[in-house]
Amino acid sequence: MRVSLKIAGPVLDQVRRDLARPHLFAHERVGFLTAGAARAPDGLLPLVRDYMPVDDEDYEVAPGVGARIGSDAMRKAAQAAYRPASTLLHVHTHGGRGLPRFSGVDLESGNTFVPGFFQSCPKMPHGLLVLSNDSATGLLWLEPGKRSVPIDRFIRVDQPVVEQWSAKYELA
Repeated sequence: MRVSLKIAGPVLDQVRRDLARPHLFAHERVGFLTAGAARAPDGLLPLVRDYMPVDDEDYEVAPGVGARIGSDAMRKAAQAAYRPASTLLHVHTHGGRGLPRFSGVDLESGNTFVPGFFQSCPKMPHGLLVLSNDSATGLLWLEPGKRSVPIDRFIRVDQPVVEQWSAKYELA
Protein backbone atom coordinates (compact mmCIF):
# COMPACT_ATOMS: atom_id res chain seq x y z
CA MET A 1 0.00 0.00 0.00
CA ARG A 2 1.29 3.42 -0.97
CA VAL A 3 0.65 6.40 1.29
CA SER A 4 0.72 9.93 -0.14
CA LEU A 5 0.22 12.80 2.30
CA LYS A 6 -1.16 16.11 0.96
CA ILE A 7 -0.67 19.39 2.80
CA ALA A 8 -1.50 22.96 1.80
CA GLY A 9 1.58 25.12 1.34
CA PRO A 10 0.48 27.80 3.83
CA VAL A 11 -0.15 25.12 6.50
CA LEU A 12 3.29 23.58 5.93
CA ASP A 13 4.86 27.04 6.16
CA GLN A 14 2.99 27.64 9.43
CA VAL A 15 4.25 24.30 10.82
CA ARG A 16 7.85 25.07 9.92
CA ARG A 17 7.66 28.58 11.45
CA ASP A 18 6.15 27.24 14.66
CA LEU A 19 8.64 24.39 15.02
CA ALA A 20 11.54 26.83 14.53
CA ARG A 21 10.54 28.96 17.55
CA PRO A 22 12.78 28.57 20.59
CA HIS A 23 11.38 27.17 23.83
CA LEU A 24 12.50 28.10 27.34
CA PHE A 25 14.00 24.65 28.04
CA ALA A 26 13.03 22.18 25.31
CA HIS A 27 15.62 21.78 22.56
CA GLU A 28 12.96 21.35 19.89
CA ARG A 29 9.24 21.93 19.42
CA VAL A 30 6.57 19.47 18.44
CA GLY A 31 3.02 19.77 17.17
CA PHE A 32 0.15 17.79 15.71
CA LEU A 33 -1.50 17.70 12.31
CA THR A 34 -5.06 16.53 11.83
CA ALA A 35 -6.02 15.03 8.50
CA GLY A 36 -8.82 13.33 6.67
CA ALA A 37 -7.98 10.07 4.94
CA ALA A 38 -9.21 9.02 1.52
CA ARG A 39 -8.65 5.76 -0.30
CA ALA A 40 -6.63 6.25 -3.46
CA PRO A 41 -6.42 3.74 -6.34
CA ASP A 42 -3.00 2.60 -5.17
CA GLY A 43 -3.33 3.16 -1.42
CA LEU A 44 -4.20 5.86 1.08
CA LEU A 45 -4.28 9.65 0.77
CA PRO A 46 -4.26 11.58 4.09
CA LEU A 47 -5.26 15.22 3.49
CA VAL A 48 -3.99 17.59 6.20
CA ARG A 49 -6.74 19.75 7.68
CA ASP A 50 -5.04 21.71 10.42
CA TYR A 51 -1.96 22.20 12.58
CA MET A 52 -2.01 22.38 16.37
CA PRO A 53 1.15 23.56 18.13
CA VAL A 54 1.92 22.20 21.59
CA ASP A 55 1.45 24.90 24.23
CA ASP A 56 4.61 26.02 26.06
CA GLU A 57 3.28 24.83 29.42
CA ASP A 58 2.70 21.30 28.05
CA TYR A 59 6.42 20.61 27.60
CA GLU A 60 8.22 18.74 30.38
CA VAL A 61 11.84 19.01 31.47
CA ALA A 62 13.54 15.86 30.18
CA PRO A 63 17.32 15.68 29.92
CA GLY A 64 18.49 13.40 27.16
CA VAL A 65 15.69 14.11 24.66
CA GLY A 66 15.00 17.10 22.43
CA ALA A 67 11.47 17.55 23.76
CA ARG A 68 9.01 15.73 25.94
CA ILE A 69 5.36 16.65 26.14
CA GLY A 70 2.96 15.72 28.87
CA SER A 71 -0.43 14.09 28.98
CA ASP A 72 -2.25 17.43 28.63
CA ALA A 73 -0.70 17.93 25.17
CA MET A 74 -1.73 14.40 24.16
CA ARG A 75 -5.26 14.93 25.49
CA LYS A 76 -5.65 18.21 23.58
CA ALA A 77 -4.44 16.55 20.37
CA ALA A 78 -6.79 13.59 20.84
CA GLN A 79 -9.69 15.99 21.41
CA ALA A 80 -8.82 17.92 18.24
CA ALA A 81 -8.88 14.67 16.26
CA TYR A 82 -12.15 13.40 17.76
CA ARG A 83 -14.60 15.52 15.73
CA PRO A 84 -14.46 15.42 12.84
CA ALA A 85 -12.78 12.04 13.09
CA SER A 86 -9.22 12.71 11.98
CA THR A 87 -5.88 11.12 11.42
CA LEU A 88 -3.50 12.47 14.05
CA LEU A 89 0.13 13.03 13.10
CA HIS A 90 2.81 13.98 15.63
CA VAL A 91 5.28 16.30 13.87
CA HIS A 92 8.67 17.81 14.67
CA THR A 93 11.73 18.93 12.71
CA HIS A 94 15.37 17.99 12.60
CA GLY A 95 16.19 21.02 10.43
CA GLY A 96 18.84 20.90 7.74
CA ARG A 97 18.33 19.80 4.17
CA GLY A 98 17.57 16.48 2.55
CA LEU A 99 15.60 13.48 3.70
CA PRO A 100 15.43 13.47 7.52
CA ARG A 101 15.56 10.27 9.56
CA PHE A 102 13.79 9.39 12.76
CA SER A 103 16.07 9.07 15.77
CA GLY A 104 15.94 5.98 17.96
CA VAL A 105 14.09 8.05 20.58
CA ASP A 106 11.55 9.18 17.94
CA LEU A 107 10.81 5.59 16.93
CA GLU A 108 10.71 4.24 20.48
CA SER A 109 8.41 6.96 21.77
CA GLY A 110 6.22 6.83 18.64
CA ASN A 111 5.72 3.09 19.10
CA THR A 112 4.59 3.90 22.63
CA PHE A 113 2.22 6.83 22.13
CA VAL A 114 0.80 6.48 18.59
CA PRO A 115 -1.30 3.41 19.53
CA GLY A 116 -3.02 5.63 22.10
CA PHE A 117 -4.35 7.84 19.27
CA PHE A 118 -6.63 4.95 18.27
CA GLN A 119 -8.52 5.39 21.55
CA SER A 120 -10.13 8.61 20.30
CA CYS A 121 -10.31 7.77 16.58
CA PRO A 122 -10.18 3.99 16.16
CA LYS A 123 -11.07 3.94 12.45
CA MET A 124 -8.45 6.47 11.30
CA PRO A 125 -4.74 5.86 10.68
CA HIS A 126 -2.26 7.78 12.87
CA GLY A 127 1.43 8.49 12.73
CA LEU A 128 4.65 10.46 13.01
CA LEU A 129 6.37 12.99 10.77
CA VAL A 130 9.82 14.48 10.92
CA LEU A 131 10.62 17.45 8.70
CA SER A 132 13.80 18.94 7.35
CA ASN A 133 13.83 22.38 5.75
CA ASP A 134 13.01 20.89 2.35
CA SER A 135 11.76 17.33 2.88
CA ALA A 136 9.90 14.98 5.22
CA THR A 137 9.77 11.40 6.45
CA GLY A 138 6.73 9.76 7.94
CA LEU A 139 5.25 6.58 9.36
CA LEU A 140 1.58 5.66 9.52
CA TRP A 141 -0.13 3.01 11.63
CA LEU A 142 -3.25 1.83 9.80
CA GLU A 143 -4.69 0.05 12.82
CA PRO A 144 -3.65 -0.69 16.40
CA GLY A 145 -1.37 -3.64 16.96
CA LYS A 146 -0.04 -3.61 13.39
CA ARG A 147 3.33 -2.46 12.12
CA SER A 148 3.66 1.05 10.72
CA VAL A 149 3.98 1.71 6.99
CA PRO A 150 6.10 4.47 5.47
CA ILE A 151 4.55 7.57 3.99
CA ASP A 152 5.85 7.23 0.43
CA ARG A 153 5.13 10.67 -0.90
CA PHE A 154 4.53 14.16 0.43
CA ILE A 155 2.59 16.57 -1.75
CA ARG A 156 2.64 20.30 -1.07
CA VAL A 157 -0.42 21.94 -2.60
CA ASP A 158 -0.25 25.60 -3.48
CA GLN A 159 -2.50 27.72 -5.64
CA PRO A 160 -0.37 28.93 -8.53
CA VAL A 161 -3.22 30.80 -10.20
CA VAL A 162 -4.19 34.28 -9.07
CA GLU A 163 -7.90 34.72 -9.54
CA GLN A 164 -9.03 38.15 -10.62
CA TRP A 165 -12.61 39.27 -10.26
CA SER A 166 -14.08 42.20 -12.09
CA ALA A 167 -16.86 44.46 -10.97
CA LYS A 168 -17.69 45.32 -14.58
CA TYR A 169 -21.04 44.10 -15.79
CA GLU A 170 -23.80 45.21 -18.02
CA LEU A 171 -27.19 46.18 -16.72
CA ALA A 172 -30.05 44.31 -18.36
